[in-house]
Amino acid sequence: MSRPARPALALPPWLAHTLRAQRGPVPWSAVVRGALAAGPLLLAAVLAGRPSLGVVAAIAAMLAGINDRPGSRRVSVHRLGVPALAGAVGLLAGTMAGDRLGAVPLTLLLTGLGLFAGGISAVGPVASAAGTQLLVASAIGAGMPLPESGWLRALAYLGGAAWLLGLRLALPTPGSLVGDFRFDGERDAVADVYDAVADLLDAVGTRHATARRVALTAALDHAQDALTGPRLRRYASSSTERRLHAQYAAALPLAEAATALAWAGEAVPARASEGPRRLAAAVRGNTHTGPLPAPSRSAPALRALDDALLHAAEAFDRGRGNRDLHTRRRTAADLARSVFGAGGREYGLRVALCFGASAAVAQALHHTQWYGQHEHWYWLPATAVFLVKPDLGPLASRVLCRAAGTVLGALLFAGFAAVLPRPDGLIALVALSGALIPVATRHFAAQTAVVTVLVLALVMVGGEPQASVSRIGETLLACTIVLVVGHLPMPGQRGGGVRSRLATADRAAHAYLAHVLRESEATSARREADAPRMPYEPDPTRTDSRAVRWTLRREAYRALAEARTAHALAAAELPALARHTEGADEVVATLEQLVDATTACAVHLDDSGRLTPWHTDRLTELLEELGEKRDRAGLHGPRGPATTDVPLAG
Repeated sequence: MSRPARPALALPPWLAHTLRAQRGPVPWSAVVRGALAAGPLLLAAVLAGRPSLGVVAAIAAMLAGINDRPGSRRVSVHRLGVPALAGAVGLLAGTMAGDRLGAVPLTLLLTGLGLFAGGISAVGPVASAAGTQLLVASAIGAGMPLPESGWLRALAYLGGAAWLLGLRLALPTPGSLVGDFRFDGERDAVADVYDAVADLLDAVGTRHATARRVALTAALDHAQDALTGPRLRRYASSSTERRLHAQYAAALPLAEAATALAWAGEAVPARASEGPRRLAAAVRGNTHTGPLPAPSRSAPALRALDDALLHAAEAFDRGRGNRDLHTRRRTAADLARSVFGAGGREYGLRVALCFGASAAVAQALHHTQWYGQHEHWYWLPATAVFLVKPDLGPLASRVLCRAAGTVLGALLFAGFAAVLPRPDGLIALVALSGALIPVATRHFAAQTAVVTVLVLALVMVGGEPQASVSRIGETLLACTIVLVVGHLPMPGQRGGGVRSRLATADRAAHAYLAHVLRESEATSARREADAPRMPYEPDPTRTDSRAVRWTLRREAYRALAEARTAHALAAAELPALARHTEGADEVVATLEQLVDATTACAVHLDDSGRLTPWHTDRLTELLEELGEKRDRAGLHGPRGPATTDVPLAG
């Protein structure tokens, strides 16, 4: 008689997140850039007799390397350049303040910078990276003893980041030799959208459908970001770029039809996914699509999928078509809502308290000569910055990973420093660490260990003696400060970041629903007044409305993805913090069902010109369910625009 299997030991969410690491292929191009960034900069500065400037430039290149993620070249300008500019400003401000202010005014200034940087970090990932570099660089400028002036340090910092950005723009990457060299990241991003559509079609009617729809949203977000990066001209200026824009736009109706099929849950023919996969291969290879298999036209969503494939094939072959990326620029009001809303206020206050408290403790220890004759108090507030950033992971996970990574990195460096020649061996160690950063970013502890080795090597080349033991002590002290401050009661309602993301997603979902319902009303009115059309004859008067609909759909799904990510991080906090956002995942899931149902209604509306009572009944049920779950979770924040002004009628 066999024994019953023992239930698997379930780890608490905060510990499970600590042990989780990202997976994927090694980004060899980023590894090469990392090897050619900080190490060569430091070597050039040492040979020129200005090692301190080399240290500053290498730190900037290291921080830029942390932000050097996969994507298009154009996006990398924004992703690396904006944080570098913020870091240069922080370095200049910190240097001037450190030279002119005493301990108390300096601490107050750094606290104010923390409040500002924390608030703008709520805007988005690039703003968060800019806030991080602003604070880290200001602490380094105020605390690192360097002979150069603040302006010269800031220029060296900009030069280090610009060097890595130049490598990103100039060096080839996998796939860059196919077609136009400049658009390898954009091409991969658009191809991934078609692959994600095919994956979703394969999963229709299975338990994997929801996860595949989420993956499709991520692929669309990534492609949209890749194609809408900073540009010198307002519109695409080359035939290759215009072609990529048209290919991305052609994927939107495919994604809409696939989402409608997944919502219906009825299995589709196996050949339905062959067309999107051939389109993906055509994008990657910069070739024509060839013949595409047509799926069955037995249902509205299948007919929409077939029509979308035909339009995509035409856009691919002619290189022309709708090139609208269906994005809207964030207005000043949107940015102000992010910074001064519940999420921005909570974020800014917590960053300010942690950064200010760590700076105060560091100043007190420094002026009592706890550090001896070596001034490196900047390590404590700089460490607190990385620990207090919520977008870098849950608080407990960040603290554990930072502590473990620092101990490991300091011990490794102590061993290297005992055997490596100086400065040649340390410069080689900096180059090796820079090459490892793109791989180490998959886990915060590994990233911390690599960065610790790199920074300790830099400061030793700059003339500071070996300080591994003190770095460990300062890191553990920063961990303690952030843990205490992170669990202090704050004014207002906790979980502000999650609540603000949910409010944004709620507004976007309701705006999308209201537009589709208005389309239904307008289409019914036109069909009653105009001469009858063939069932699938396109209505030219609805072209602009459909473009607006796709823009609203993209905004709704993007906002939902951000809300789901924010809740996942909050749910992995310690129970004392996680309880403030309990039930938010159910609200997000219901909002996703509402947006999926709205997409299915839009596809049916294109096919028949009106919604059936079954569609409107389902929408009504989801709206009622959404209200109940919001009330149960205690999420009474601002809601989206009311949909009752557009009657839910067939």
